[in-house]
Amino acid sequence: MGRPWRVTLGVERFPALTPTLPPATHTNSYALGEREVLLIEPATPFDDERRAWLAWARSLSSRGRHPIGIVLTHHHVDHVGGAWFFANELRLPLLAHRETAARLAGEARVDRHIEDGERIVLDGPHPMPLRVLHTPGHAPGHVCLFDEDTGTAVVGDMVASEGTILIEPVDGDMIEYLAQLDRLAGLSAAVALPAHGDPIDEPTTLFRRYIAHRLAREAKVVAAFAPMPAEGANLDALLPVAYADTPPLLWPLARMSLEAHLVKLEREGRVLRTGDGGYRLAAG
Repeated sequence: MGRPWRVTLGVERFPALTPTLPPATHTNSYALGEREVLLIEPATPFDDERRAWLAWARSLSSRGRHPIGIVLTHHHVDHVGGAWFFANELRLPLLAHRETAARLAGEARVDRHIEDGERIVLDGPHPMPLRVLHTPGHAPGHVCLFDEDTGTAVVGDMVASEGTILIEPVDGDMIEYLAQLDRLAGLSAAVALPAHGDPIDEPTTLFRRYIAHRLAREAKVVAAFAPMPAEGANLDALLPVAYADTPPLLWPLARMSLEAHLVKLEREGRVLRTGDGGYRLAAG
């Protein structure tokens, strides 16, 4: 895994080791812009990796590229592990959605809130117009950045080319996640830059595939009620049926995904919560 790695004109990737979910081991940071530069995903908490990340960030100036800020796509630990350290060392402001800032309160100061639809134009030989997209679902404050000229989308944890994306029932929202994937598919992006794995050359196809995969899993969740008692079942009973195709080693993560699906189905009126904390299918 080379680093830094030039993606295209004005875009560079720097993968750093982070405490992320397997099989991924690294989180990608990106430098966007030919002259003015935004640094995306200040992720690593590890000292050796931080030194390498800082050396990379500082080297940009020698190539006529000057960082003006650091963007947090969301608040999860494998995305913000170096945020405050890098902001202090480089004397740069932290930018994030207000929902992300709220979840980091007391740990770090977000200097500027970025909002859905906001346009940030990075000055340079070829100015880079970035549109901020608030894309909740994986996390309440998740944002993507879309270069309207080149069709490049920085997508954080919306999709990955390595591993999968966990939607869990506390921070996550399956309804929002599917809606935002559909929104991203509507961009007709030329390339997507994920936080985990290599650039994605046909992102619209992948966004649609993610939607189809989640809906197929949802169908398995609904079908898992068939062998259950009429009064319903809890997560532990549903899990091995709904995720029979998933290795048991991954069931702790699958259990969170299962609950996120059930919360979605409950909100849609398709399942009901029982008094003992379980679920049953709604009549009809």
